[in-house]
Amino acid sequence: MDYRIEKDTMGEVKVPAHVYWGAQTERSVENFKIAQDINKMPKPIIQAFAYLKKAAAITNTALGVLPAEKCDAIAQVCDEILEGKLDDQFPLVVWQTGSGTQSNMNVNEVVAYRAHVIKGGALTDKDKFLHPNDDVNKSQSSNDTFPTAMHIAAYKMLIEVTIPGITKLRDTLSEKSKAFMHVVKIGRTHFMDATPLTLGQEFGGYAAQLTHGLKAINNSLAHLSELALGGTAVGTGINTPKGYSELVAQNIAALTGLPFITAENKFEALAAHDAIVEAHGALKTVAVSLLKIANDIRMLSSGPRSGIGEIFIPDNEPGSSIMPGKVNPTQCEALTMIAAQVMGNDVTIGIGGSNGHFELNVYKPVMIYNFLHSARLIGEGCVSFNDKCAIGIEPIEANIKKHVDNSLMLVTSLNTKIGYYKAAEIAQKAHKEGTTLKEMAVKLGYVTPEEFDAWVVPANMVGEIKD
Repeated sequence: MDYRIEKDTMGEVKVPAHVYWGAQTERSVENFKIAQDINKMPKPIIQAFAYLKKAAAITNTALGVLPAEKCDAIAQVCDEILEGKLDDQFPLVVWQTGSGTQSNMNVNEVVAYRAHVIKGGALTDKDKFLHPNDDVNKSQSSNDTFPTAMHIAAYKMLIEVTIPGITKLRDTLSEKSKAFMHVVKIGRTHFMDATPLTLGQEFGGYAAQLTHGLKAINNSLAHLSELALGGTAVGTGINTPKGYSELVAQNIAALTGLPFITAENKFEALAAHDAIVEAHGALKTVAVSLLKIANDIRMLSSGPRSGIGEIFIPDNEPGSSIMPGKVNPTQCEALTMIAAQVMGNDVTIGIGGSNGHFELNVYKPVMIYNFLHSARLIGEGCVSFNDKCAIGIEPIEANIKKHVDNSLMLVTSLNTKIGYYKAAEIAQKAHKEGTTLKEMAVKLGYVTPEEFDAWVVPANMVGEIKD
């Protein structure tokens, strides 16, 4: 491989001749050879850096500390980054300094060197049109740019992927709830027969879980909208022109179309990442809900002949390499694995968030890596589950009726007529002797056949049904 020589404050470094990055990026490549093929810094973070670097340049120019020509050059390269034209120029992994300094410098170097080439220069030129630190990083520190990128990336992922995905599945479950509202089925508690409800009521519970999860995510957006940029090294704003914090946040908001504002307290914004912890807590709540929903659906659809078999779910692919004709609830299984992963990610984020020491949290890369992983998994997982499973769910009414008719817990409707103990005796003796509830109730002389038929009506045991 051909190399060129780059210099930084620590000396000379060999850098591949064709790349736009410089010495600090290359040092990180060499120093952190840890899962380099699978744990690259997420692309949404690089894109977030492009937004903030462009906004910083615009702000610096407006405040008179950066020439307009340099601002235009920075903005042009940032636009290329946002278009995906420079994706291969960001080789760094998550496992680096906890402030994300190397990734900040990776972006600074790529912007500076790419702009120099656009201007007609060569990567081997000693003096370049833009300097990574003095121009691209002007009025900034890694300590305030990385948390700003974290919030931009997290906010965008939530509103563009996560919330739409959850909403789509929630709406489908809500429609299924309405469609199934009059399908009376047996309830189950402790995995044992319970009193009846409707399939629609059951699905309405699933939809309500996701509605509450969406509220929790939306409630976290206000904190995520606060940006650290302008705090620089420790939160004091050293080396920034007056008015920089407010204006740069306004420019980021304008570039992204999102309601970002400057953080009221920059010390909190640098030293703690409670906004990320809070928002991921909402994602964990949704994961818990999805695990329950997916497990219920795969159990309700179990069989097809030797399980519960109360609902049909779409057959998507063969389920076994040895058992012909077997079909498995694969979308349910994928969603439960996603839920487990998100719960694990939440542990990492909680540990990272709790380790902000003095003026800086140094778990930033791993926190946002796990956050974006969870947010994308939930959003895309919900869409997959919706499109390949939920929309195709239908009741198997013959099995539902069989289970209702066979349930001993219908005897609960006799409690107010003959008392709990007599009703329990009917159920226990019917189960022991293998007879129906009606046969045993009449045999024990506690009710007449006519009274049993009038009092034990499953459809009258499901409470109020809202159409």
